[in-house]
Amino acid sequence: MSSILALCSVQDGRIKRSSLEAMSRARQVAVDNGMALEGVILGSNASSLVAEAAQYGAARVHTVTNPVLDAHLNAPVIAALDTVLKAVQPRMLVAASTEAVKDILGALAVRSDAAVLPDVASFELSGDTVSCQRPVMAAKKLATTSSAHPLVFVSVRSGSYEATEAPAQGEEVAVPFDFDASSLGMTLKEIVSQAGDTVDLSEARVVVAAGRGVRDEEGRALVQELADITGAAIGASRAVVETGLFPATAQIGQTGKVVSPDLYFAIGISGAVQHTAGMANSRIIVAINKDADAPIFDLATYGLVGDCFKILPLLNAALKEAMA
Repeated sequence: MSSILALCSVQDGRIKRSSLEAMSRARQVAVDNGMALEGVILGSNASSLVAEAAQYGAARVHTVTNPVLDAHLNAPVIAALDTVLKAVQPRMLVAASTEAVKDILGALAVRSDAAVLPDVASFELSGDTVSCQRPVMAAKKLATTSSAHPLVFVSVRSGSYEATEAPAQGEEVAVPFDFDASSLGMTLKEIVSQAGDTVDLSEARVVVAAGRGVRDEEGRALVQELADITGAAIGASRAVVETGLFPATAQIGQTGKVVSPDLYFAIGISGAVQHTAGMANSRIIVAINKDADAPIFDLATYGLVGDCFKILPLLNAALKEAMA
């Protein structure tokens, strides 16, 4: 039986939510086409995550536990995935469209002689053809693309699908893998994380994002307070990042991060396409802006027209009271 192979990206000892979303869709496509869903996990703790992958439908989970894969370097990751692909010979490889996946997908496709449909909003398999819709022009339009190549790689934008459980057997298949670390032209000495107990922006279920309307330290403090109350990650538009009020790691948009939380607060953000390209997949959007004609209100589930310096203190106080 042919299969679809889902890449389970790992962060902080867990499979990333975006990978579980992509895997859930891959499972449905596999069922619709009479195929099996299989998973692949790389890293020293791969075996400990087999049960989680099985909860989302993986009949078999291929694990590659060589410690060289913990260093976040492209060469060993590409070599490991190529080894798994040769062993499994799937019809498709499905992965979340993370920065790490974007880094390796092209090189892996060349090495494995595969076609690539990257950064898609939806995909399906019908007969011999894999087709998808891809956001283009800062996510203003969707382009339809397809491939009938025998092996197709698909990377899925975060938030495009729901992560849904469907427990399966999850048989672990340990894949032997040797890699000469001395052949690497570069090494990774340290991964520097943002200071403090901050929530990871790319995986957050709630995001509080600040725009130009959050103009000073007082505004930043109000945003921080809302994030603390809701357990949210803090994001920002490019305009306010360039003022130095928020770090570049918080930037959301076409030239920043793509997020897809359950709840997105857009505080003082006008809604230019460069920003909305990074958050349009949010499930509920609450916009606060003093300009009633701001484009963000076209996307918003709920909109509050007014000065965020007047609205946020009231909102924060009401949320504190409700959560007490």
